Amino acid sequence: MRALVRAGLIASVLFAGAGALVVWWAWSKYTMPVEERRQAMTIVIAPGSGVATIARQLADAGIIDDPVIFRLGLRADRLHRKLRAGEFLFEPALSGRAVARHIAFGKTVQRPLTIPEGLTTAQIIGLVNGADGLVGEVPHGAMTEGSLFPDTYFYVWGDRREDLVRRMRRAMKSAITENWARRDPKTILNSPEELHVLASIIEKETGIDDERARVSAVFHNRLRRGMKLQSDPTVVYALTGGAGPLGRRLLRADLKMTSPFNTYANKGLPPAPIASPGAASLAAAANPSDSKDLYFVADGNGGHVFARTLREHNRNVAKWRRIRRQRTP
Repeated sequence: MRALVRAGLIASVLFAGAGALVVWWAWSKYTMPVEERRQAMTIVIAPGSGVATIARQLADAGIIDDPVIFRLGLRADRLHRKLRAGEFLFEPALSGRAVARHIAFGKTVQRPLTIPEGLTTAQIIGLVNGADGLVGEVPHGAMTEGSLFPDTYFYVWGDRREDLVRRMRRAMKSAITENWARRDPKTILNSPEELHVLASIIEKETGIDDERARVSAVFHNRLRRGMKLQSDPTVVYALTGGAGPLGRRLLRADLKMTSPFNTYANKGLPPAPIASPGAASLAAAANPSDSKDLYFVADGNGGHVFARTLREHNRNVAKWRRIRRQRTP
């Protein structure tokens, strides 16, 4: 009888020891880095994914070794109810425990969407609707022209496109308000809306920051004198309706077209913006340089040459036409 009891005790001790050994081994596997993985990886965990689904997804991607060990570790760590949906970046050689804690508490991937200056609203909405990871759709006609501020916006997988566009609208309103408050007291502009319109024309006229205030001065001077702005980008907008680039040079006949946006045919500013101006163009519209220039034309090197008189401007135009003819095959 004593022998049986002793054998039972020995068996119990061995069984408990084996169990402890298994637990130790499993915990070691859960907390041990996966050395085979040498590259960072990004995966998306869909909403509603259960622990088993997440474990299998991680194992299939090579982020963890064993989905069963991972699930056991989650329960031991009390993390099985804290895993979240989203897009996560996992650095190389993480342990299963580190992976679990990152999904439970770490930051999701921040995706950038860059909106360049000078795009029309239709072009911007096209970029937003084509961005990966966002949900929903924004109708192309849902926003007024020039109402979306150009910038780099960050979002996470599963964000709504409508919410991102709302952020762009708020940013534009804020930028217009700030620049109107900082405007030159001698500006001829009468309202934030006029500043917005002029900034959009400046944006389309030049991409060189150092020129923007001087281009603004030309338009301010022409408005003061009652001269037509004669801005080519306004005619392009009249022809395309903001759908995109014209795809050809402007013709003399284009300059005579009937449209409220044609600043060759109409005095004053167009009735609305022709694009989305950036911060530099808004600042230039509010604060033109101290210049008496009335004209400018391309210089052939990406910038512009300015003039105070029509005679000087005509010489500059003739020079630009010679440059353009030389470059035309």
